[in-house]
Amino acid sequence: MELGLTSFAETHPDPMNGVAMSHGERLRNVIAEVEKAEEVGLDVYGLGEHHRIDMAGSAPAITLAAAAARTERIRLSSAVIVLSSADPVRTYQDFATLDLISSGRAELMVGRGSFIESFPLFGYSLDDYDDLFTEKLELLIQVRDHERVTWSGQFRPPLDNQAVYPRSQQDPLPIWVAVGGTPASMVRAGRLGLPVALAIIGGDPARFAVLADIYRQSLVEGGHDPEEIPLAVHGLGYIADGNEEAAEEIYPSFAATMTRIGKERGWPPLTREQFDLMRSPEGSLVVGHAETVATKILLWKEILGISRFMLHHAGTVPHDRSLRSIEYLGTKVAPIVNAD
Repeated sequence: MELGLTSFAETHPDPMNGVAMSHGERLRNVIAEVEKAEEVGLDVYGLGEHHRIDMAGSAPAITLAAAAARTERIRLSSAVIVLSSADPVRTYQDFATLDLISSGRAELMVGRGSFIESFPLFGYSLDDYDDLFTEKLELLIQVRDHERVTWSGQFRPPLDNQAVYPRSQQDPLPIWVAVGGTPASMVRAGRLGLPVALAIIGGDPARFAVLADIYRQSLVEGGHDPEEIPLAVHGLGYIADGNEEAAEEIYPSFAATMTRIGKERGWPPLTREQFDLMRSPEGSLVVGHAETVATKILLWKEILGISRFMLHHAGTVPHDRSLRSIEYLGTKVAPIVNAD
């Protein structure tokens, strides 16, 4: 089973003193995290696109290219590119370039976007939220699969036998679809034969089993073999020497972040009781010591049939603690998971 990490290059203010890390320091830390992930044997690192003051990853391909120059093996992915507000041709070129720089280690994960800042920033309407993604995913696949493209749609000028360069080293460049829990998104990805990463950020993960079933049935309907196309999970978590130590280290920043983002969406503040329920065996948080984390990953593997798990730190902690959590994922969790 593949194990990896995702990040949004968060710069949330420290809940104790209100001070936020600079964007430059956070991006340099991301590159150090990628290096550490490779050092401890992890398989993939994904960086998400966001356009907020509290997240520095607005240009994932650039940061990942810098990380590519300092690594040799680990796969490098977006997590995600908000394709609905991006240009598919430029997106392909960015990640084809990353693929060439990294000698064939790039992956492109796309999604509709759970944050909406990119829509007004790049001149798109939220009224077209799903139509934009559907059309742009179609074009992205066309550009990936064909050196010359003839295409027309609603939201972008047409292409008439237009060549797109450079071409990726991998043929084809892997395109993943990130899904937050919408059955229609699972059906679309399945019929297209694209691998899916499920984002589990709340509730009982067992409820996602029906989505996994829908996805595999859609793969079959699209003429694809479910055994050959991976399903992944992106989960919030953190690893320390003990369960309570992990909880105490991550809770303040996780609660502050969820409360701040929740306020934007009309959610109530996150309580400690809710946090503890989320880190219970049936909860969505993967927080604790290595054995606890490995047990939950294996449970999700059994329930959902996943072949990749990507840990996203549930809050911001000092850089050395982030690196320690990454080290434990590779050196302590991975041996348990892969011994199963």
